[in-house]
Amino acid sequence: MNLQDFGDASDFALLICDLQNDFLHPDGVYAKSGIAAAHVSAVTPRVRRVAEAVRRAGGVVVGTMFTLVPGRDGEPLIAEHLKKMRPFLGKGHFAPGSWGQAMLEELGRFDGTVEKIAYSAFYQTRLEWLLRRLGVKRLAIAGIVTQGGVASTLRDAAVRDYPIILLEDGCASFEIPTHQAAVTSLSGTATVMSCDDLVDKLRGTPAK
Repeated sequence: MNLQDFGDASDFALLICDLQNDFLHPDGVYAKSGIAAAHVSAVTPRVRRVAEAVRRAGGVVVGTMFTLVPGRDGEPLIAEHLKKMRPFLGKGHFAPGSWGQAMLEELGRFDGTVEKIAYSAFYQTRLEWLLRRLGVKRLAIAGIVTQGGVASTLRDAAVRDYPIILLEDGCASFEIPTHQAAVTSLSGTATVMSCDDLVDKLRGTPAK
């Protein structure tokens, strides 16, 4: 990706991974279960500024929503490793169509969203179809968590030949060293950039 001449942004998308109510809102299940961190919440206003800049430049904003699909008894069909890590997750959490599953309202309008049931937002979802139909050829990726959904989605996007920007301060993990290690690992696959740097790049791109 030529970062000196950003060019026509109509083929550019900001892909926001899992900035959802149940993860980050004070009334969400994570906060109510005592899992919250100021550095994670601080990602949201930075990503919002990027989303606004992308829209002004004529690009699109797409969100991925971690989803726990209910089983026959209403209990979520949850992976064993996640059940051990987050034993508080239960009925209604991250459920399809629920408030908890929804993206944070302050992020504004999305041009498309997809439910995801695994780390990668490309796994058994319509994400690739949606991006193609929206005319997307380049991606910036933000969201949580850096070593999980962000990293898996980014690597799957790279396999599909998308040039990728990783927004270093637009991503977070609940443990800061884990985030930093993930960014270092991903720097060989994506261009690492700050949210402010990308906003500056987009400022010179006329809206369509």
